[in-house]
Amino acid sequence: MIIIIDFSPLWKTLKEKNITQYKLIQHGINKGLLDRLRKNENITLKNLEKICKVCECTPEKVVRFTDDE
Repeated sequence: MIIIIDFSPLWKTLKEKNITQYKLIQHGINKGLLDRLRKNENITLKNLEKICKVCECTPEKVVRFTDDE
C-alpha cells in the first residue's frame, strides 16, 4: 500500500478564509514550499504548523492522506 499525500484541502481552506498565497509568503511560507504543496510533495511538520497558524486551522484542513487502493 502506498500512501498518497493530498494538499487539496489547503486550497479549499485558503479560498474559504480569503487567504492569498502572498499572505502565506508574508508569514514565512516560501515559494519553494508553495511549489511542493502544489505538487503534493512531502513537507515538514514545522511547515505544516506554520500553515495551520496562518490559516487558524487544524492539519485536516490542510492535508489528507489516501492509499492507492
